[in-house]
Amino acid sequence: MEEGEMRETTADNAGDGGAPTLPEPPTATKPGAHVEYHLTRPHSSRRQLAITPVERSVMPGRARATGRRGPDTLYAGATPAAEAPRPLSVADLFKIGLGPSSSHTVGPMKAGHAFASEIVAAVRSGVSPQRVTVDLYGSLGATGRGHATDRAVVWGLAGFLPDSVPMDVVTNLVDRIEQSGTLSVAGSVDVPFAFDKDVALVPDTVLDYHVNGVTFRLHDEQGVALERTYYSVGGGFVVEQSPDDELSEEERAEDVTRVHSLSSVRGEDHDSAEPAPYPFSSAQQLLDHCEASGLRISDVVRANEEAARARIDVDKHLDQIWDAMSECIDAGCRTDGILPGGLNVPRRAAKLFAELSAGEQRGPIGDYEDPLRAVDWVNLYALAVNEENAAGHRVVTAPTNGAAGIVPAVIKYYLQFVPDSDSEGVRRFLLAATAVGSLIKTNASIAGAEVGCQGEVGSASAMAAGGLCEAMGGTPLQVENAAEIAMEHNLGLTCDPVGGLVQIPCIERNAIGAMKAINAARMALWGDGRHTVSLDVVIETMRQTGEDMLSKYKETSRGGLAVNVVEC
Repeated sequence: MEEGEMRETTADNAGDGGAPTLPEPPTATKPGAHVEYHLTRPHSSRRQLAITPVERSVMPGRARATGRRGPDTLYAGATPAAEAPRPLSVADLFKIGLGPSSSHTVGPMKAGHAFASEIVAAVRSGVSPQRVTVDLYGSLGATGRGHATDRAVVWGLAGFLPDSVPMDVVTNLVDRIEQSGTLSVAGSVDVPFAFDKDVALVPDTVLDYHVNGVTFRLHDEQGVALERTYYSVGGGFVVEQSPDDELSEEERAEDVTRVHSLSSVRGEDHDSAEPAPYPFSSAQQLLDHCEASGLRISDVVRANEEAARARIDVDKHLDQIWDAMSECIDAGCRTDGILPGGLNVPRRAAKLFAELSAGEQRGPIGDYEDPLRAVDWVNLYALAVNEENAAGHRVVTAPTNGAAGIVPAVIKYYLQFVPDSDSEGVRRFLLAATAVGSLIKTNASIAGAEVGCQGEVGSASAMAAGGLCEAMGGTPLQVENAAEIAMEHNLGLTCDPVGGLVQIPCIERNAIGAMKAINAARMALWGDGRHTVSLDVVIETMRQTGEDMLSKYKETSRGGLAVNVVEC
């Protein structure tokens, strides 16, 4: 087959099509209105992207504290509830993907898949492809090797998506490409490709919009025939910068297309769904809905979900999320050995599982019935998930891969140690956790490269705390309090992975984050929900702290433990 020749595209690696029509822009006069306008509606000259299922959301940092709800309380959600966008869904926050990173593996892979669709279209229009190149900027370039970003973009270009790519492709595709010197774009266009030359790490260049930037270029005989820049903004969310050269520099920095949120629920069309009955962009708005309706937080989120899908489908998806998390725990508990990447970090979960399962009762100071044995099980579950993530296996973002062990570990705690726990409680847990994660992503960030680990482990801990409190019967005020406590005590947490790998300190940090979540939920349940610092305030504080944090502490491996721990 000649270079650039089209082959029949199979269902397994075909690019998806059908971009939905975008709504009219909301009326907005506050600062940043231009930006928010383009989060829902493009410039008239902008090309519409037709790839994976699309969800819209307010991007990190777009909703800012512009008013006060009280004499000492910042109001993080500036948009009135009636004008608030549809809150992020369960499928947005909990996505099945590949380790080790949602922002550095899942997102870039989805970007590669998007560009592959464009290459196929370009070839059909007459372009003769000679080469494809990829530049990974900022944090993607700084930790691209350890996070498998360089390989992930190639998996995406080959037409694969994180939730369905066969593991043999993950293991062997790049080696096959290096041997053949050819990349089969979307399984249908063969292009010469040299992995070590055509994928470049550019850590010292940070693009205007976000620290996680990636630019793809398709070259023909005359030069660059097609160029696109994408940003992986955390949790598997990807946005594309407008290719319109007529925009001003400021507009090009701000102007991005809709969020591409990979969902395991294919074909979900939120644009044609009924409006969310309880829109919210702040915790206070969420609490107001609960007070006015008499509903619990999980009920409010469920009502919003059911505006887009039938109840049976919502429950099925919630159960699928937990099943995938549980399978990940099981896999981690039965797998031993050394984690890849060169740090020679041994897996610990399998050994700990064997000892705990054998009924070992020896505590750290002697033989006795350990009253804190539940802590050991929670540690085990978190370690198991994050060891699977570090190995590059399939995990569920919650809300990111780097923090993927916290929510599953706390759900297992609920099922194993909380009386009268059941599957409906797990559903309520995930729904309430979705509300918390949506607020954090809307008003701050869940990306370690943007705000440090407080945005990953801190967010996951807050989500798990709110979810556990809900499952244990907490009131809306108690659930909000639980999430606030967990986030408050993760403020300032840095992201400084040793060797650019999601291993040290990430794996242990998930175990600590899970226990913080449990403690926060239990503290909140002993109170009546009244507290001084609101969840809105702590989310805004996290955002401000992240903006002030030096870049060397934000997933670049240029500070903290990453430079003080000697790699062996």
